[in-house]
Amino acid sequence: MADMTILGGFGGRGRGGAGQSGGAGQGQGGPPPATQAVPYVTERDFEREVLRSEIPVLIEFTADWCQPCKAIAPEVDALAREVAGKAKVVKIDIDRSPVIAQQLRVQSVPMFMVVAEGRIQDAVVGAIRKSKMRELIEPFFPRPAGALKPAEVAQLLAGGAVVPIDTRDAAAYKRAHLPNAVHMPLEEIESRLAEVHMLQQQPVLYCRAGDKTKELAARLAEQGLPVAFLEGGLLGWEAERLPIQRGAV
Repeated sequence: MADMTILGGFGGRGRGGAGQSGGAGQGQGGPPPATQAVPYVTERDFEREVLRSEIPVLIEFTADWCQPCKAIAPEVDALAREVAGKAKVVKIDIDRSPVIAQQLRVQSVPMFMVVAEGRIQDAVVGAIRKSKMRELIEPFFPRPAGALKPAEVAQLLAGGAVVPIDTRDAAAYKRAHLPNAVHMPLEEIESRLAEVHMLQQQPVLYCRAGDKTKELAARLAEQGLPVAFLEGGLLGWEAERLPIQRGAV
């Protein structure tokens, strides 16, 4: 437990949610139910299961007497199934692990905390919905090879380091596309790889939502032909209010 001192409190990212229950340490109970889908972590295995985890961890601090915790349990279980392989979801009973609760300044439950790379990254207090839980942990998911966020692509574009390749149909490309993008239909990319890699700047593939170019990039990576792609596609780009070019280049 010596390493836990590196997490002794967190500075400023904690947020409040709705429906929080009473303070820590209000009662003791029997052992956590064995049928729980989300495993409990204790002071004995906290370092191994949380601090040394190779994937991000979402912790729910809970207690047997916490009614809001029981109410949101199905949503916590559902999230754990959804993010399996990308992140780990665990629970910590503050009455059975009081040292952890004290060192991490847990004063009411439920409380959710994200730990990634051995550090607290975010926290929120209250009975939040599954969508909010996912919003907390998703930024720390392992990123696929070649994935670039909209802000990263925008910065590279500004420096003239990349050229976006719009893989949608020609009509969609003519209506709106990333600045200075060239058009190359998705189904033609694999037969035109030499052309793609002969571009003066690094190519960055994108589609409408990012899913199709993500799949293509993964397939090419397996063949030893890595290529970058825009996470979230054009929709993600627009959501960040980044500039759009109208009409053909």
